[in-house]
Amino acid sequence: MSAANARRCTLSDFEENMTPQDGLIAVMMAVSASDERIRTPELVTIERIVNHLPAFANYDQNRMPDVSSVVFDHFAEEDGLDSLFETVRRALPERLYETAYALACDVAVSDGRLGEIELRLLEEIRYELKIDRLHAAAIERSARARHMIP
Repeated sequence: MSAANARRCTLSDFEENMTPQDGLIAVMMAVSASDERIRTPELVTIERIVNHLPAFANYDQNRMPDVSSVVFDHFAEEDGLDSLFETVRRALPERLYETAYALACDVAVSDGRLGEIELRLLEEIRYELKIDRLHAAAIERSARARHMIP
């Protein structure tokens, strides 16, 4: 077995055993990577979230590179976004769907730019995680308010 195939098998095993925290990170990484540019403010936001939110209190941060690899592998596939959402839904309990969307919004606005690709991905996240439009608007508004520059 080649090294690439061995890595793919390892990632597949990892993906099957993703934790809810891994699922939250996958959503944040997907938003950050959606425009094919992972910006420093987005990475800093993800790091801040993982370091400070109670949902990540006991999270093993050594898992983050594997979560990123899973996201990038899905992005490289045709219909990869659909399979990424399957993976995320499998990892996340439904009660964390709004949390995932809120974290995605925080990452999306963190660099001060909200491009069309990020907006489309946020729309897809709302759809895939069945986020009510009114709830989504409140989450989006609060993310915008938290990242407003005086």
